[in-house]
Amino acid sequence: MLAVDTAVTTALDTAALAELRRFLHDAYDGTFGDRDWEHALGGVHALGTEAGALVAHASVVRRTLVHDGRPLRTGYVEAVAVRGDRRRRGYGRAVMEAIGDVLAETYELGALSAGGGAARLYRSLGWRPWAGRTWVDGPNGLERTPADDDGVHVLPLAAELDFTGDLVCDWRDGDVW
Repeated sequence: MLAVDTAVTTALDTAALAELRRFLHDAYDGTFGDRDWEHALGGVHALGTEAGALVAHASVVRRTLVHDGRPLRTGYVEAVAVRGDRRRRGYGRAVMEAIGDVLAETYELGALSAGGGAARLYRSLGWRPWAGRTWVDGPNGLERTPADDDGVHVLPLAAELDFTGDLVCDWRDGDVW
C-alpha cells in the first residue's frame, strides 16, 4: 500500500536526502545530475513509500514566472519519479495529487516541463500545455527558449492566463525550464 507524505527540504535529514538522491539517480537511469538535484531542493517534497521504501517522489519549488507583464508566484514541479518496478500503478499520480494540494494552498500558478508519456499524466490532472512562446529572463536579458515551447505545462490556480501569450521564467543554472 502506497503512503504519500509531504515534507519541506529542511525537514529531511542527511540520511533521507542521501536516500532521495540515490532514488532519483536510479529512477532517471543515471541521468539525474547535480543541477537537477539543486533544482529539486528548497521546497516541498511528496514522498511515496511502500513498506518503508521510497518508491515515488515529486517536489515543488518557488519560482517567478511572468505573463502579460505580471510576475506570478509559481510552484514549479521538479524531480517527478517512480521506481522502475512500481511504474504504471498510479504512484506518479499519487505524488502529483499531493503536490497539487501544496500548489493550491500556496501559489498563483503551477508549472513544469514534460514531454512524452509524462505529459499525458499531467494533462489528466488538469495541467495544460502552454501554447504560446517561452522565454527566460537570463543574464543578458530576455532570451527565447523555443526548444521548450512544446514542453511547458501550467496548472491555472489564481492567475488569469492567455495560453497563447508569452511566458517568461526566472534564470537558474542548468535547464531553465
